[in-house]
Amino acid sequence: MAEGHGEAKGTGAHTEAEGGHGAFPPFDASTFPSQLVSLVVFFVALYVIVSRIALPRVGAVIDARQNKIEGDLSEAQKLKDQSEAALKAYESELATARSKAQSISAANREKLNAAAEAERKTLEDKLAVKLADSEKTIAATRASAMSNVRGIAADAAGAIVQRLTGTAPDSKAVASAVDASLKG
Repeated sequence: MAEGHGEAKGTGAHTEAEGGHGAFPPFDASTFPSQLVSLVVFFVALYVIVSRIALPRVGAVIDARQNKIEGDLSEAQKLKDQSEAALKAYESELATARSKAQSISAANREKLNAAAEAERKTLEDKLAVKLADSEKTIAATRASAMSNVRGIAADAAGAIVQRLTGTAPDSKAVASAVDASLKG
């Protein structure tokens, strides 16, 4: 029995669908005016929602984004200007430091040259004193050697004369002959 009852229901619903006008409702010409009114109402409602709510929000987002981009660009330009100013300041400081280093180097070079010159002068003075002492020593040694040369020459001359003549010469005569030959 349940089977028969279920079939009756299904058959009745099927019959009602077939029993109507037979056209699909959106394409049925009798429903066009109500569909057009619904379309206009929904279109107006959609237009109002979009124009009053959605578009201002989208416009606000676009404006906010544009303002953010402009702010970022101005901030970037500001930072670029600051970095250029810092670079110029750095280059200026570098040039100042280089000139200071050159002046310090020149001052140190002059100081070292002056110290070297003073040390050279001191050494020259010491060498001059040593040279004078050496010259005195050489003169004393020369005088000593010359006095010895006179005695040696006198002895040698006396020995030569004695050997040649066989007699010993007078020491005064030999001394005067040696003195005469050493002077001339």
